[in-house]
Amino acid sequence: MASLTPSLVPRGYIAQGLLSGVCFALGYLLGVGLSGGWHLLQLPELGRGRLQQVLRWLPLVCLLGCAVLVWWVRPWQDAVRAVMGLAPMEQTYSLRLLLIALVTFAVLLAVGRAFVWVARRVGRSARRRVPAPVAGVLGVSVAAVLFFFLANGVLLRGALHLADASFRQADALIPPDPRAPTDALQTGGPGSWVSWEQMGRAGRDYASSGPSASEISSLMGRPALRPLRVYVGLPAADTAQARARLALRELQRQGGFQRSTLVVITPTGTGWVDPAAVDSLEVLLRGDVASVAVQYSYLSSPLSLLVEPEYGQESAQALFAEIYSYWRTLPEQQRPRLYVHGLSLGAMNSERSVNLFDMIDTPIHGALWSGPPFATRYWRQVTDSRVEGSPEWRPVFRDSRSVRFMNQDGSAVPAAAPWGRMRVVYLQYGSDAITFFRAQDAWREPEWMDAPRASDVAPAVRWYPLVTMLQLALDMLLADRTPMGYGHVFAPAHYVLGWQAVLGLEDMDADAVTRLQQQLDARRRAQRDQTGGGG
Repeated sequence: MASLTPSLVPRGYIAQGLLSGVCFALGYLLGVGLSGGWHLLQLPELGRGRLQQVLRWLPLVCLLGCAVLVWWVRPWQDAVRAVMGLAPMEQTYSLRLLLIALVTFAVLLAVGRAFVWVARRVGRSARRRVPAPVAGVLGVSVAAVLFFFLANGVLLRGALHLADASFRQADALIPPDPRAPTDALQTGGPGSWVSWEQMGRAGRDYASSGPSASEISSLMGRPALRPLRVYVGLPAADTAQARARLALRELQRQGGFQRSTLVVITPTGTGWVDPAAVDSLEVLLRGDVASVAVQYSYLSSPLSLLVEPEYGQESAQALFAEIYSYWRTLPEQQRPRLYVHGLSLGAMNSERSVNLFDMIDTPIHGALWSGPPFATRYWRQVTDSRVEGSPEWRPVFRDSRSVRFMNQDGSAVPAAAPWGRMRVVYLQYGSDAITFFRAQDAWREPEWMDAPRASDVAPAVRWYPLVTMLQLALDMLLADRTPMGYGHVFAPAHYVLGWQAVLGLEDMDADAVTRLQQQLDARRRAQRDQTGGGG
């Protein structure tokens, strides 16, 4: 019943049905476990006499409650959809999710019965040599180990390796339309250290897209340069260090260190770089910027986090070390301003790549990290150390001279507040479960539910033990399917505000900034419509 209540992002009938079926099975498992434990301890039976008559009606009461909540699930989901400007759910939503929930429960029930059957068979065989209590424990232990390794070692790993192979093949395919660039100052073009075929799909999209000098000039009303984009795909070299060296050479070849600004980008798991982030950066700086990124995986960020959590960190550290080591050898008055950026898993690995102790004498100029996952180390430390009274979804950290948080409504810190030597901005949405999921949500109400709430979190969202944690886990998988500006899909308009703060461009004309935000948002929506979604 609690699983039908709303959470951070809208859920379709398939997702809601799966979630409700899992919760139904967990409730059933809890009941069976408590009943079995009660009989094992040989405690007296409850429900004698009149109480027994009352308890007979309890299942019917529960079924009636479920029926009422299934009817109410549409208004709840519509409340979340209304926050994000989506149309109401279709009329058949409740019936469809109910059917999927029952099928899911039946499958999980069959798995549970198979577990019991294995435990009993092993227990009966063991009774010939050991006492009955020991045999029972042995049977359960053997069944638990068998099912765990079957699910984790065979099914999950097999699926992940199959996904990796599929993504690798898809990444290597070059559609007939995109052709290798003819411009020498473009990755994959003539004289490039990285061939067009070695860049991967995400790298080719990144290097060949973006606003031209004329488009930037039209948006800003002033002359502009063509931005430089360097990208090294996973097939370009065998090791993270070798790919990082290739990226440095390609950046030097294109003249990236002669631009006023240089940004080291850590992509998401698939190698995707968010166009909303880079386009807004390049337009704000009128093209006088170079960016560099290196691919480290073929899998999406959640799968990369499961299969190779340390590999992305190694790649990010290698790239930053190469760029930073060369950058600090340049004369201070001639080298570009140096920044780092990452989205999602890229934000977490980008944060890991920057060691403050290694650059305490020559720090970089700043960082913009968007949608940091809940496991991001420094983000978590700063959030937990926030000023008392500031909300978890947009904290205020100390005097805000080094770190600030922003969302759709900007920052809680006035733009005129002084910055320190290095500027760090975390751009995050309150409706992003990838950022705000925590395992402890199973037994403790999350702090982002406290009043006041973020503007993109529906007032109807409530906390329920265990169920809320499962809802947020599902929300993580759905977070990149929300409209732009919600969940895990970041809008150029909000990146503009983030880059303004990081780059120190707060003195720009407010009306001009608003027009730029609207134009970049419209441009990004058109791109998303052509590609069918995000990255």
